[in-house]
Amino acid sequence: MAQSMTSAAVPASACRVTWRRWFVLAVRLAAMTGVMAATSNALAQSQQELAKKLANPVAALISVPFQFNWDQKIGPADDGTRYQLNVQPVVPVTLNDDWNLISRTIVPVVSQRHIFPGAGSQFGLGDTVQSVIFSPKEPVDGLTWGAGPVLLLPTGTDALLSGRKWGLGPTGVVLKQAGPWTYGALANHIWSVAGSHSRADISATFVQPFVSYTTPDAVTYTLNTESTYDWEGRQWSVPVNALVSKVTKLGDQLVSFGGGVRYWADSPDAGAKGFGLRVAVTLLFPR
Repeated sequence: MAQSMTSAAVPASACRVTWRRWFVLAVRLAAMTGVMAATSNALAQSQQELAKKLANPVAALISVPFQFNWDQKIGPADDGTRYQLNVQPVVPVTLNDDWNLISRTIVPVVSQRHIFPGAGSQFGLGDTVQSVIFSPKEPVDGLTWGAGPVLLLPTGTDALLSGRKWGLGPTGVVLKQAGPWTYGALANHIWSVAGSHSRADISATFVQPFVSYTTPDAVTYTLNTESTYDWEGRQWSVPVNALVSKVTKLGDQLVSFGGGVRYWADSPDAGAKGFGLRVAVTLLFPR
């Protein structure tokens, strides 16, 4: 009677071939994992460097921030609100081996209501601030700095969104970057030099001290003020901003998303009060 077989012996050579194939496959998977990890780490480092450059107002980085701000309790009755979108392209230009020129533009798009008694609401462009800053390409004694002129352009599309004055003055920035930290200050002063004689003259100092911390994951925490002193009215406007942002990729486009809160530590009688909000999306174009 024939004997039934429930198992078959596997030759030793076949076992060696099978284990060799598994070993080669494991090595390939490990290599692929290592390459992916290295690529991910390199991307994270690249994004961290971009985040640090974004914290530097005079970095050699083309960026286009879209910054949305909401403020409240404005006007003599403290019932006005303002929504303001600042379009702020920053474009560095190489002058020579030692110097860059950085163009910084702020174009506000404003929607406001109940700020001026009996005037209802307004929507349109505000006045543009254009800065041109000359900056050394490399830090000097550990400090990055720049200086140049700032212009005020009366681009406002509504009389209540514009000072109707042309302005001119100096601007400058100084900062230091050490490890994950960036700290420094940007400032300017604008005097009105032409424009409508029926509108008040302008003499205003803007000071923006800032400190930020950037993590290896390209998350940046920032604390700053954007304070303005009106020498004509002898009044301070002092919003304190606490912000967080993250550099990431959307397809092939590098983007920074951010937001936070502000508190008006001081303001004119008809100025904003209490808390406000900020949301920002910045398109990045590293060279």
